[in-house]
Amino acid sequence: MSPRFKPGDAVAVRRAYPPGHLRTPHYVRGRAGVVERICGSFANPEELAYGRDGLPALPLYRVRFAQRQIWPDYAGAAGDTLDIEIYEHWLEPA
Repeated sequence: MSPRFKPGDAVAVRRAYPPGHLRTPHYVRGRAGVVERICGSFANPEELAYGRDGLPALPLYRVRFAQRQIWPDYAGAAGDTLDIEIYEHWLEPA
């Protein structure tokens, strides 16, 4: 599967709360960030957790969020960021 996004693209994490094994932190769902890099394509760990093959492989991205975008009361420096690796099926254009 070819990556849908490229470094520098603005993305948002889907607001989804399905039951089961998830690899996307709750606190970034619905938040916007920027693709920092494409890490490659890998088997979907949400499927692997249930003994399935995890295929097709999905692109994995490192997404950079402003700390204040995640936590509005963040008291650190305005330029502080948080990078999280997120699979493509959790991302949409921002």
